[in-house]
Amino acid sequence: MFGADKGTLDVTSSRLNGKKLTIGIVQARFNEPITNTLTQACKAELMALGVAEKNIDLLQVPGALEVPLALQALAKKQKYDALVAIGCIIRGETYHFELVANESGAGVSRVALDHQLPIANAILTPENMEQAITRQIEKGRDAARVAIEMANLLKEINE
Repeated sequence: MFGADKGTLDVTSSRLNGKKLTIGIVQARFNEPITNTLTQACKAELMALGVAEKNIDLLQVPGALEVPLALQALAKKQKYDALVAIGCIIRGETYHFELVANESGAGVSRVALDHQLPIANAILTPENMEQAITRQIEKGRDAARVAIEMANLLKEINE
């Protein structure tokens, strides 16, 4: 809720309560061992924070460049309180890494802004597989927390 005299949000109430939320996840299959772990960690954290398993939808796409289009399709359904983008783009020796990382990130942001829908971006962009493995579980959990917190924040703002 907004503070009566300060014009600021009251952050004393928990924004990490997912009990009344519906969350969509779009997972890129490229680098599937990493993206599967990201997704598992995200789903486990969503449920730990109260999101019912039946209120979590998972959609898989080939790679990170396809994630924004799938997010857009889910956003158009107006069914979700927040979405999560999951992928893993590991730096290679060519410019392709920068292209995929930049374009997928820009696409995720565009969908969020165009639809005024929170999207937690958990598309990893590590230098190597070791960095991806190190980050996969915590980044999946973080994405769940971001999705829930931002969904609740937007609900507060729009009340």
